[in-house]
Amino acid sequence: MLNQTEVSEFILLGLTNLKELQHFFFITFLLLYLTSLLGNSAIVTMVIFEPRLHTPMYFFLGNLSCLDIIYSTVTVPKMLIGFLFGHQPISFGGCLAQLHFFHFLGSTEAMLLAIMAYDRYVAICNPLRYTLVMSSRKCLLLAVATWATGFFHAMMHSIMTSQLSFCGHNHIHHFFCDIKPLLNLACSSTSLNLTLLNVVTTSIALAPFTVILLSYLYIIFFLFLKVQSKGGRRKAFSTCASHLTVVALLYIPVFFNYAPPSSESSSKREMQVSLMYSAVTPALNPLIYTLRNQEVKSVLKKKLGRKLFLGGK
Repeated sequence: MLNQTEVSEFILLGLTNLKELQHFFFITFLLLYLTSLLGNSAIVTMVIFEPRLHTPMYFFLGNLSCLDIIYSTVTVPKMLIGFLFGHQPISFGGCLAQLHFFHFLGSTEAMLLAIMAYDRYVAICNPLRYTLVMSSRKCLLLAVATWATGFFHAMMHSIMTSQLSFCGHNHIHHFFCDIKPLLNLACSSTSLNLTLLNVVTTSIALAPFTVILLSYLYIIFFLFLKVQSKGGRRKAFSTCASHLTVVALLYIPVFFNYAPPSSESSSKREMQVSLMYSAVTPALNPLIYTLRNQEVKSVLKKKLGRKLFLGGK
């Protein structure tokens, strides 16, 4: 069935119309975007070229960094152009593509964080079976399954949204094409779309969160019941701290934003929350893992020291 839409493009209204704020936001989010690109690219490069980081934990961290690079690129550049030139037009096809990739990468990240939590559980609670349970082949299969599930989840929303009819008002009160703002503009019934959004998308978020919660509950019980050494507990908690911080940065805004349907009066709040996990979190993730992870810091210092030494010669 072909989409019979009368709207060929939408207008993204962005975060604000105030000129003085637009310049401030442009500089702020440009810096965040550059931080995301540089930080995540550095992690991906280290994971690929440093033999010490060829372990399941860093394999999944590399996936997370790669994902964050694309995730921020889906929305931030268009938003930055909007700050410079005002309201941004986006074609119907471009809008659907942005919607697809945003939800593809978002749901993939949620599932990837669950796998990383499970990896920590196996490493801490079953260290003797770790190489067997988290073999290279299994890690690759888990990563492929995660990306594929995220892709098909987003494809469902893209196809369902493409079947809607848009016949008039085309101003999107957001800085990118998200599902809820688009559904508000549709002329045809959106009940099935909302049902899928609230049931399937909530399940995609809750299932990984449950895995994360159970993994860390097992880790906590194991550490307090089986590990007598305070130093051993501290080391184990230290390896989990970065991951837990990233989980909190993603899930607190997600649950805040995608709890059951919100009213139009909360659209501004939704936009601010979306900003957190689409622009801010991808920039913070590499900093969190670099600052709290001694192995990553050691590799980074080694690489930077070598470059400075060669540059000095």
